[in-house]
Amino acid sequence: MNFDYSDEQKFLKEEARKFLAAKCGADRVRAVLEGDHAYDAELWREVAAQGWLGAAIPEAHGGLGLGHVELCAIAEELGRACAPIPFASTVYFVAEALMRFGSEAQQAKWLPKIAAGEVIGAFATSEGPGPVGAVKTRVTGGKLTGTKIPVTDGDVADLIVALADDGLYLVERGEGVVAEALSTLDPTRSAAKLTFTDAPAERLGDEGGHTAMQAVFDRAAVLLAFEQLGGADRCLEMAKDYALQRHAFGRVIAGYQAIKHKLADIYVKNEVARSNAYYGAWALNSGAAELPLAAAIARVAASEAFWFAAKENIQTHGGVGFTWEYDCHLFYRRSRQLALVAGAPAEWRERLVGQLETRNAA
Repeated sequence: MNFDYSDEQKFLKEEARKFLAAKCGADRVRAVLEGDHAYDAELWREVAAQGWLGAAIPEAHGGLGLGHVELCAIAEELGRACAPIPFASTVYFVAEALMRFGSEAQQAKWLPKIAAGEVIGAFATSEGPGPVGAVKTRVTGGKLTGTKIPVTDGDVADLIVALADDGLYLVERGEGVVAEALSTLDPTRSAAKLTFTDAPAERLGDEGGHTAMQAVFDRAAVLLAFEQLGGADRCLEMAKDYALQRHAFGRVIAGYQAIKHKLADIYVKNEVARSNAYYGAWALNSGAAELPLAAAIARVAASEAFWFAAKENIQTHGGVGFTWEYDCHLFYRRSRQLALVAGAPAEWRERLVGQLETRNAA
């Protein structure tokens, strides 16, 4: 079985890298980080024009209908560029929730708008620190009431998928919805506190709330793993390039054993994450029963790899790596944000153990 990209998928990935190299340099990321805008609206429009938002959305609903492996390839390049756009919230979570649980009418209404970049989505599950436990958000008579915090891209979202006591619900931004922007470690991926007060809500599917939420998390985890992998690979490149040009005591620091071992450790973790991410991509694209296990493996490995690569990239750069002028902190911020956006790594490790126990018992 071939777990690598096909030639066509490699071409898509290469073209995505060229596009983002031209359109999403560090200056664009810093403009959002240091500015007043929650995301790069121009880049969002350009990405929509490329058709990436609808890569996995069926052609019948305005997408390209390529499949999830192609979306994984795009996600990897977005992670490499540290793109400051609400792609993950809209595509990995909301679009996937609609494709997995939405009725034909719901899909026909929202998926074309997502593919065209006309709608930004947010997935609202958390109601505070700690794991998702007893959900206080309620729906009565088609009206949703509750508070969600933090919600990634909640301050700019047009369509929100919210977890209530008995399921997932679609809520449009407007009546009964108040968003309060939050200050976070990574301002290039904004977050908000959303307060719902009798907000009109429409049930999304028939599954119970936690069951539906975890199904969406499993799908998003694979896509996030590729974005994390792209960021980790870029950190390794940054560290290697700096080590090859920085001199200390008359020689490049890449010649010192401590630096070589550091870079080798990053490489090993990245390759472990890559193999697990490919397994997840296969499970997601084929609808395999192994998806929950594959998603957990990919999520744990990619979160660890990106954090480690971002941290060691700073260390390789030495004192200047901690400064604002160097780009190391952009990836460290993103590594922390992506590690939490679909549940902390500790939760995914517990889920991985549970999946292995279930498989072994069977």
